[in-house]
Amino acid sequence: MSTIALAPMQDAPRVVGTHLRLTRRGRIVLTALAALPLLVAVAFFALNGGQASAGNTAGHSDFQTVTIQPGETLWALAEQTAPNADPRDFVQDVISLNALDGSALQAGEQIAIPTKYTDAR
Repeated sequence: MSTIALAPMQDAPRVVGTHLRLTRRGRIVLTALAALPLLVAVAFFALNGGQASAGNTAGHSDFQTVTIQPGETLWALAEQTAPNADPRDFVQDVISLNALDGSALQAGEQIAIPTKYTDAR
């Protein structure tokens, strides 16, 4: 009979697994990082959603042009063009539409008149 000698077994080095423990702040940061791409995508589509697209339709103008005669004022033009409208509204609309600095006009100047006043003739 033969004998086998066994060496005493040594304990293998024990690997201790570290446990990841998320704190409250860590969970907030992790959630924010996970949600960030979604927030960027929503912001991108919200800001770019209102872009105009080119089409084949022709634009229509909401004004007619009038050539100013010598000595003509916006007030006189208002009384002549839109007698049923308030001249103050007419003058303000014409100034806004033409981006004028004031109500002073030059003879021969062409200004735009909103169609809501020219259609009322």
